[in-house]
Amino acid sequence: MRPTTHSDANLGNARLQGWSVIKRVMPYLWPQGQGWVKRRVVGAMLVLLLAKVIAVGTPILYKQAVDALAPDGATAATVLGLGAVGLTLAYGFARLMNVGFQQLRDVIFTRVGQRALRQLALETFTHIHRLSLRYHITRKTGGLSRVIERGVKGVDFLLRFLLFSMGPLMLELAMISIVLFFLFDVWYLAVVVGTIALYVWFTFTVTEWRVKIRKEMNDQDTDANQKAIDSLLNFETVKYFGAERWEADRYDRAMAQYEGAAIRTNYSLAFLNFGQSVLITGGLVIVMVMAAIGVERGDLTVGDFVMVNAYMIQITMPLNFLGTVYREIRQALIDMGDMFDLLGQPAEVTDAPHAKPLVVSGGRVTLRDVTFGYDAARGILKGINLDVAPGQTVAIVGSSGSGKSTIGRLLFRFYDVTGGALLIDGQDLRDVTQDSLHAQIGVVPQDTVLFNDTVHYNIAYGRPDAGEADIIAAAKAAKIHDFIISLPDGYQTTVGERGLKLSGGEKQRVGIARTLLKNPPILLLDEATSALDTETEMEIQAELKAMGQGRTVITIAHRLSTIADADLIVVLEDGVIVEEGRHDALLAQGGRYAHLWNRQVEEEVV
Repeated sequence: MRPTTHSDANLGNARLQGWSVIKRVMPYLWPQGQGWVKRRVVGAMLVLLLAKVIAVGTPILYKQAVDALAPDGATAATVLGLGAVGLTLAYGFARLMNVGFQQLRDVIFTRVGQRALRQLALETFTHIHRLSLRYHITRKTGGLSRVIERGVKGVDFLLRFLLFSMGPLMLELAMISIVLFFLFDVWYLAVVVGTIALYVWFTFTVTEWRVKIRKEMNDQDTDANQKAIDSLLNFETVKYFGAERWEADRYDRAMAQYEGAAIRTNYSLAFLNFGQSVLITGGLVIVMVMAAIGVERGDLTVGDFVMVNAYMIQITMPLNFLGTVYREIRQALIDMGDMFDLLGQPAEVTDAPHAKPLVVSGGRVTLRDVTFGYDAARGILKGINLDVAPGQTVAIVGSSGSGKSTIGRLLFRFYDVTGGALLIDGQDLRDVTQDSLHAQIGVVPQDTVLFNDTVHYNIAYGRPDAGEADIIAAAKAAKIHDFIISLPDGYQTTVGERGLKLSGGEKQRVGIARTLLKNPPILLLDEATSALDTETEMEIQAELKAMGQGRTVITIAHRLSTIADADLIVVLEDGVIVEEGRHDALLAQGGRYAHLWNRQVEEEVV
């Protein structure tokens, strides 16, 4: 027995993966409780079967027409009075019906196919938004978008060619083989079956080799695309450091790898096409020679010779595309496998089965012995106990890496605590639905990122069902309305990629307006003004203070002057609360807070 090789194992794994992908797609084609989809699939299959029956019968009409033109041609059809002209018209009508039924099949099935594509794309898009912040921090946007794009296109290709090319081709070959066996003899069938078997073996073997090269080419394409998008997203940084040449060289190196893989792909394609041509031509010539000898002996008519030729042409035409179709199906399965792997990525934070909507009665936020670490080997928060009373403004300060921003991420439940509990009005965040939690918390981050849409759209994002008057009121409260109406297009002004057409202060005010429109009872300010100049910071700080009236406010701050009037200041150091109290009291203690304050004062003086 021949030992199993590594390539055999890879091929077996690829086939198993292919079948698993096909199984994932099937529910979209045969969904439970949607009878109209099933009726369309069955109807398309019936029309397809009818088209193939007509296609197999068409060469027989061709034979009858040729025999009717022979000097002594007297066929069953001519006896019925059709004659050569009638048979020719019947032949043409049969060809037209074959094409017509194929198009009808597409018309019937197209709604099913497009619905499946839409559902898969939506499911993938929705799932990506469910994935944790940890996943999105490590993802590569360019590569991710290409995986989704190729995966959805792969589904479209699979539906078209697996259902309407490979399956129908096998059916047509089987029907033609039966016709050749009964109308001629077993040797014709043997030659045709042998040719097809050799052709399929050669095509599949070479294509499996080519798929590996194609996968490498796709990997290089994804890498080059990711580098291009990453460079374009960081356009300003590239300019700041005069790194255009460096980025171009980096992109060119990635494209050089793609070029090498693409060249090998084209070389292997030429070898595949030539080998297929040799096998198909050989089988065609052998069958035609056998038919020619039969005509010379008088066993066959000229019409039989023509019919054999028509059948062989009918077989070879779709077989010529078999390599391409099989390769594309294999590639589609790989692309779809990547997309389904993405769908298989578990969501790190999920709603518990018993989760209920969060009910905010006052807005009390409690951290009870909270521990957390992004990595199990390195803890960030180490037993934090904090109680934020309803309507209170609490500032969390500390040096970089002390865990300030981590508390904000835990509050919004980007991550779950690894120990202890985080509660709002006595409700553990792990026991409430994420949607209801997110609806009750408004966040103004350090860097407000806007959608590449209008100012109106970005403000309305806080509450999409808000009326025009509410949007304008929010803009006025954020002191951005006058600026907006001074723009040529007013609220319909496009802000550009990530809001780059606006200044830092303008973006921050739009972010504040967006959060004001949301009108949440709990407000999280994550170093909301640290990236702004002093004058703009003072203006926005006043707006944030007004915004916090009547709300529970948690401020994560680096610049201590912005939180001096907070009801409570908490000082974190190495994941532990080392001090807490009001500004004056903490300064009087002369501890860690006083040290941070004095150092910032010295820096400002310098």
